[in-house]
Amino acid sequence: MIKWFIAILGYVFFRFPGAILGFLLGSLLDSTSIKTSGGFKKVFSQGEEKVTPADFELNLLSLSSIVIKADGRVNQTELDYVRRYFVSAYGKERANATFRTFNEIIKNRHVSAPHICMYINQHTRYPSRLQILHFLFGIANADGSVSNAEAEEIGRIAGFLRINFKDFESIKAMFFKTGDHAYKILEIEKTATDTEVKKAFRTMAKKYHPDKLQHMDEVYKKGAEAKFREVQKAYDHIKKERGIN
Repeated sequence: MIKWFIAILGYVFFRFPGAILGFLLGSLLDSTSIKTSGGFKKVFSQGEEKVTPADFELNLLSLSSIVIKADGRVNQTELDYVRRYFVSAYGKERANATFRTFNEIIKNRHVSAPHICMYINQHTRYPSRLQILHFLFGIANADGSVSNAEAEEIGRIAGFLRINFKDFESIKAMFFKTGDHAYKILEIEKTATDTEVKKAFRTMAKKYHPDKLQHMDEVYKKGAEAKFREVQKAYDHIKKERGIN
């Protein structure tokens, strides 16, 4: 660590007083070296470092900023969506503390999606990453529609999060209401048999069941419930369309 290195140099040149001063100066450098401008803790470093909830929150905000800026403008409705989400997830005080740096992320900070997603992949389970994807689509849809640029950016992030194509298309279809969106949500083709439709519903209901996110914050469980409802709605739509009992 820096403080010990400078302490040794101080001792070599100025003996014990130099060692003390070197240790104090090195401690100061150690504490500042793990921060970026604006107070961000570095997520990726050469050595190991303890993961904290704040790490995850800041990385989630960074991914949010990528989606918000995807269409070349910053939409206040989308910013408000993210703020409400964080207040709901972490409480007003903690969310406000995190958001003190959000403007810096939006305006100035260069965000590396591959690095952020690498971090998230290492510290979250696959169902949690599906919920993150759902959250990002929710941001894009906050103003009433998801633009092609936003969908493409979220698709790129999904790739970095190692989310498979069918899962991506399923969640995307929850926000893009097309002629076959119900089938995409269930991850099947329109040519699927009634038996295959029923099987797909059981599979998807199990995949998106809120119980899979019991280890996450309450807001993530609510997000899982939202996906679960979309699966149910898609199934009901197909049943009505086909006359399935």
